[in-house]
Amino acid sequence: MRYTSAAIEALIEEFAKLPGIGRKTAQRLAMHILHEQPEEVERFSRALTDVKERVISCSICQNVTDQGDDPCSICRGKGRDRSVICVVESPTDVLAFEKTAQYRGLYHVLHGVISPLDGVGPDDIRIKELLARLSQTGGSKVSEVIMALSPTVEGETTVLYISKLMKPLGITVTKIARGVPVGAELEFIDEATLSRAMEGRSAL
Repeated sequence: MRYTSAAIEALIEEFAKLPGIGRKTAQRLAMHILHEQPEEVERFSRALTDVKERVISCSICQNVTDQGDDPCSICRGKGRDRSVICVVESPTDVLAFEKTAQYRGLYHVLHGVISPLDGVGPDDIRIKELLARLSQTGGSKVSEVIMALSPTVEGETTVLYISKLMKPLGITVTKIARGVPVGAELEFIDEATLSRAMEGRSAL
């Protein structure tokens, strides 16, 4: 169904661009916004703008943080095990592991995985930043790098690539256990499964 209102149609088209949002869901969201109070819509609009204006990548782990809060709270956190770095694909994976309340090390966010078919190579994700981070300490402080990428073809390719780069540094590289279903994305895995996968990690 096409609306006679160009404004509503434009809003539907924008919502439909979001991951996992079909046209029917986009229509419902647009109609919800239409019936909201102006101050609620203004708050929503400001939240969208703030995300683009204020959010940056942490200078250490590449996770998301606000301007003026760099390094991020995890990198600054007292009581974190700084000898272990967990490498993940996206900031949502950091949230997934933090929800388990089991892992107390640090993170490194790649912001993607190697995917030649999609034109994504090693230089397009934050691998260089990981190597620079480890080289700055000479590997003396970091004893283990945990590869916690989704068990997809692209994820496995990225794990193998990074593992080869890690070998000369003399740092132990491990991978989370196979409790995570093949092809699944970590952000959708429950906390108990993630905890078991982390506890059962194996050396590469």
